[in-house]
Amino acid sequence: MINLTPEEREIGRDNYYGAVTSYEEINRRDFLVKSIAAGGVAAAGVGAMYFGYQRPNRPVRVTIIGTGDEGGVLIGALNPNYVEVKSICDIRPSSIHRAFHGDWATPNSIKVRPGLMSVYGWESEDEARQNVKIYNDWKDAVSDPDIEGVIIATPLFLHAAISIAAMEKGKHVLCEKLMAHNVAQCKLMCRAANETNSFLSVGHQRHYSILYDNAVNLIRWGLLGEIHHIRAQWHRNNLPGKDTWALPIPGGEVDAAGGKRIDQIKKQLNALMKALNDPSSSSNDRLRLQKQVAQWTQWDADKTVRAENHGYIEDRTIYRGDRTRTALEELVRWRLWDRTGGGLMAELGSHQLDAASIFISALSQEKGKHVHPLTVHAIGGRHLFPKDRDADDHVYCAFEFPGQGYDYDFDVGYKDNVNQYPDPQTGVPSFEENSNKKVVVTYSSINGNGFGGYGEVVLGTKATLVLDREKEAMLYPLAGTSYKAGVKKKGGGAVLDTSASGDAAPAKAAEGGGPVSRGYREEIEHWAWCISSGDYGNQPRCNGPVALADAVIALTAKQAIQNSGQQGGHGFIQFENGWFDFETDDVPETSGIEEAKQMFAQEKKNLGLS
Repeated sequence: MINLTPEEREIGRDNYYGAVTSYEEINRRDFLVKSIAAGGVAAAGVGAMYFGYQRPNRPVRVTIIGTGDEGGVLIGALNPNYVEVKSICDIRPSSIHRAFHGDWATPNSIKVRPGLMSVYGWESEDEARQNVKIYNDWKDAVSDPDIEGVIIATPLFLHAAISIAAMEKGKHVLCEKLMAHNVAQCKLMCRAANETNSFLSVGHQRHYSILYDNAVNLIRWGLLGEIHHIRAQWHRNNLPGKDTWALPIPGGEVDAAGGKRIDQIKKQLNALMKALNDPSSSSNDRLRLQKQVAQWTQWDADKTVRAENHGYIEDRTIYRGDRTRTALEELVRWRLWDRTGGGLMAELGSHQLDAASIFISALSQEKGKHVHPLTVHAIGGRHLFPKDRDADDHVYCAFEFPGQGYDYDFDVGYKDNVNQYPDPQTGVPSFEENSNKKVVVTYSSINGNGFGGYGEVVLGTKATLVLDREKEAMLYPLAGTSYKAGVKKKGGGAVLDTSASGDAAPAKAAEGGGPVSRGYREEIEHWAWCISSGDYGNQPRCNGPVALADAVIALTAKQAIQNSGQQGGHGFIQFENGWFDFETDDVPETSGIEEAKQMFAQEKKNLGLS
């Protein structure tokens, strides 16, 4: 994220953890530390102790619709004390296989996607299938009367249809981010939750990250002072021919340049078989290779999927006649197409703009209020990749958020102090302090060079906070990144002071020695507890209206980028308050709420709901 030496990183971590445990308002976190040391949170979980929810009397019965990459991550985050998976639904054999066995593609992938057999302790897939039904059609999954909650991790364009149908069937919903394909769909999801008394949670997991929540508390205590800039980025090494979004197509594809059919899956499967049959392979290698061969065999079996029967379409125009994009390719590479995905702003940018909103909202005088941006300037484009996608590979955005004391009556982006507010006696400009102060948030997501990775840097008038890859936080006084500092009271508030010192050990101990939770486990636990409690006054932390705001920010930026690429267009959009209110029909897209209503009226008819 920024250039820091190992020593500077260690200093920043110590400053952060020292601040977390030394300030007097940290009593609840101190209790957390003591409870962990005493083993008092084993049953309920660390998240329950920290965020204040409880273990349900019995696990909530759920179905998981979409068990691909993100669905596999959610499966790995399940806590059997909170949820019981009664069924899964996917149209791809490879996704069903990974749902049970986990993802053995790499040593890291099996850690984050361990599979249902590992999570629930089932010895075999046969045993797992005795406990878990398999659905091929999501309409059947949401209609199961035994199901209380639906977890949705499908391609973006299906989020709203499945969510609304599930809530109409009396189910509660946890839907992956981005909330939906457009703002109109997001609003319809909010309305459905409101009308059916359903708990709707959306997977912006930073709302359940203890690391981020502690960062928010440091901001609220005034350690950063007044925030005036946030820099966020997500940079990746993806290049043509080396793109994590352009996954191999089962059955192969025709190379547009050479005209030959290339089957990367068969090629990889043959290489794995050769290694498996090599007498020099160790027993551990053979065990791993067997699991990989089984996984790639199922991936090859995806060529039998009739994607056109599940909402995916063939397109003969995308490649300018070089070849046809099949419905199966749209399914496998759904993130690349505007019809099925949302590109970089939806898949990556929404995470970090959500974080920026959380940080800025921490300084709001109205606790719990989600502060909305005022404007966005954005450009982007497809600079590296050929016409094998709709999605941009580079985006650059600058948002203006209201700062502390901002007066919304002032014209956004413009203020003539002299002409509008001269003192009647002296003629000297006079205006309320901070009345036009803004926080500028810059965001970039680029392919082709992953330098800096991803994270956020929050710059305040007293200190700087760095959050790197959702795994670690570092805090620095204005003196610089090489200075150790502790918390010191000053003027009724708190500041980082290089002459003070903080004890970082207790907060470090609270991590338990394991990897820092990104919040997936906690978001599922809290959603399950909300369902179990039945208390609709206690909503998930990232509920419908909160997620709607995140979607408005990401999708409006996407619209600004599209505008900037048109002849005579410009990438500037001023946000309107009505876009953030699910009870209005105001939306930033050219297609409005009525079009979305018509689409879902047809979906309801198909489901027999109207």
